[in-house]
Amino acid sequence: MEVYRLVREPYALPLSGKGAAIKGGRWNSIGVEVLYTATNRSLAMAEVAVHFTLATLPPDYVMMRLQLPPNASLDKLDIATLPPQWKMFPPSTVTQRLGDAFLLAGKALGLLVPSVVTQGDFNLLLNPHHPQFGEIAILSIEKFPFDHRIFAD
Repeated sequence: MEVYRLVREPYALPLSGKGAAIKGGRWNSIGVEVLYTATNRSLAMAEVAVHFTLATLPPDYVMMRLQLPPNASLDKLDIATLPPQWKMFPPSTVTQRLGDAFLLAGKALGLLVPSVVTQGDFNLLLNPHHPQFGEIAILSIEKFPFDHRIFAD
């Protein structure tokens, strides 16, 4: 399975999950490491674009294409089990606790979680402490210029 990560170039390597631990996110609390990825390029872009305007968009983004090991252990979160506030911004502690529990259990490399930004698409949380994490291959890292029409009024 290929997954995608859109990230500022200075933070692309090494793959670690340390960046997400600094501020926390929708699916992790502060101090809990996780690598956020998307199941397609467009979703990776959308997940970043919602946080910027054209004026505040840093110019140094790169798209990473990652290959998971063939036998990657993946779980999928059932959307029907999520509480109504799971889409809130800033994120609810409910979703953070769900992600933290998955990561701390360490049973699977990844957890497919629904995207708030693109209904019907999924992000993949990768556990940097899982034994299979070291088997993730970086297939490419390419400059990613955003099309400015995305930010048009």
